[in-house]
Amino acid sequence: MKLYHTGKTEIREPDIRRGRKNADFGQGFYLTPDLEFTYRWAGPDAVVNEYEFDETGLLIHRFERDEDWFRYIFYNRRARDELTADVVIGSIANDTIFDTLGIISSGYLKPEDAMKLLMIGPKYTQVAIKTEKAVKQLRWIRAEAVTKLDAKLRKAEQEAFDLAFAEVLQEIVAAKE
Repeated sequence: MKLYHTGKTEIREPDIRRGRKNADFGQGFYLTPDLEFTYRWAGPDAVVNEYEFDETGLLIHRFERDEDWFRYIFYNRRARDELTADVVIGSIANDTIFDTLGIISSGYLKPEDAMKLLMIGPKYTQVAIKTEKAVKQLRWIRAEAVTKLDAKLRKAEQEAFDLAFAEVLQEIVAAKE
């Protein structure tokens, strides 16, 4: 499987301990098979690292964009990863996850309403490498500096997301009244 990681430097030997413990799928080295996503969200002076990944013999947990996925992300955002796996694969939660989970904690949103908000936007895949065993099966191929960012496309996608998010939030608020 080809995977990509965007960062500030070339990363030939990933370190799973450098990632945040409260990321979507817990601490690990995050990649994506979605090359378009990799370039779309790269910042200035970014480097895209390309890898080949051999899944043989690894314990891999795959999530669909559903309640189990939501619950797993919800607990991981509180640094409570309880899943045993070498690799976790599933959708990326949209950028409102911190706000949405905060609203749940305040009691204003029910989890099912929060999930509606998190389902908005494109469905990109993330792969979290969580063990040294899995890192050993990740082979660096090359790195490429990002030279052109499509700011118009990125802005249009963000505006469409913001509009859809506002509409769903209005529906949720109207249902509460």
